[in-house]
Amino acid sequence: METEVEDRAVDVATAGSTWPGPSRRRRLLEFLLHASKRLDLRPVVKYTALSFFADRLLPSLPRKMGFCGARGGRAVSSWLLEPLRDSNLELFALVAVWIASKIHELKPLSVKSLKALGDRIIADQHFTCRDFANAELVFMEVVEYNIGSLNIAFTYLEELLVQFREISKVGDLLNMDVCMEILDVLYETEDSSWLFNSPCQLAASALVTAYVISVPKQRWEFPILPWVTFTTSYDEEEIMKVALTILMHVLKPDEMKQKGNRGFNI
Repeated sequence: METEVEDRAVDVATAGSTWPGPSRRRRLLEFLLHASKRLDLRPVVKYTALSFFADRLLPSLPRKMGFCGARGGRAVSSWLLEPLRDSNLELFALVAVWIASKIHELKPLSVKSLKALGDRIIADQHFTCRDFANAELVFMEVVEYNIGSLNIAFTYLEELLVQFREISKVGDLLNMDVCMEILDVLYETEDSSWLFNSPCQLAASALVTAYVISVPKQRWEFPILPWVTFTTSYDEEEIMKVALTILMHVLKPDEMKQKGNRGFNI
């Protein structure tokens, strides 16, 4: 509880681009990823929920809570935002999952199933079904009803992988699970979150990274980088730069060297 109060004080003092802070943001996204696993969500639902929560709700909250002054637009008033506890933010994470399931599933998740999960994994708070409904309204108001779900990195990545497998048998060696693990790591890491501002470019770069990680080196006969740049119209140098950034976050060469892997070379 003391840590939560300290986090809140730091959040208010540093509101804006630094909110909610790397450690708090990581905890919240780990919570959403854990909830997604417990609910056995389809990948498209999971990544749509991550986009709603991490790319739209969290960046919008300081402005909507009045942290940024009059220029921040009309503030949203709700007991779910004042005070903004970690448990409330975890509720919003589950609501992001709920909204995503309504978009992508013929039979969306029920509020009762989300409440039951929330009762088990949200600490120090039990929310009612009505609280979930209220939180959905607050969520929509904060993001200004911006819940389009087509422009997300996972969608582009899935399309690229399908195309790749249609033109080359090497594509069958590229593991989709590796692609998704890459996206998960990037979402959890504060200083790589900017990559999601260009979802198509990120998807292309993530595919190249997954190719390097998944496909055995002796099978690298397919010109993956020229094909990706041709398919997406991005500059080859841009794709290489982002792919290297992803590799540095996923493989963490400094940590590997510290563990005694002297021969590691990216």
